[in-house]
Amino acid sequence: MAKQRSRPTRRRDTKKGGPGSGRRKSCPYCRDKIDQVDYKDIATLRKFVSDRGKIRSRRITGACRRHQNQVATAVKRARELALLPYVSGDASDENRSRSKRDRDRD
Repeated sequence: MAKQRSRPTRRRDTKKGGPGSGRRKSCPYCRDKIDQVDYKDIATLRKFVSDRGKIRSRRITGACRRHQNQVATAVKRARELALLPYVSGDASDENRSRSKRDRDRD
């Protein structure tokens, strides 16, 4: 006869707490009952953009799907009008120095 292995209880039951548990963040725009995201409101849009200039995901910002799509469009419009930068100054300098190092290796 083959040995039977005793299985531990479900993983979900054993976790209890820790990182990733808890409630989801509520959408800041739904909380304030704002229908449309304004591309001219740079202070608010900066919260949705990383220090590198990338648009943060819904998981991080806590925005609902509807407002996250509006935020992405607003950030792109603000970039087009030079209200927000496409890339931060530090990241572009770092990429240039990294590309020089790569050329030296070859």
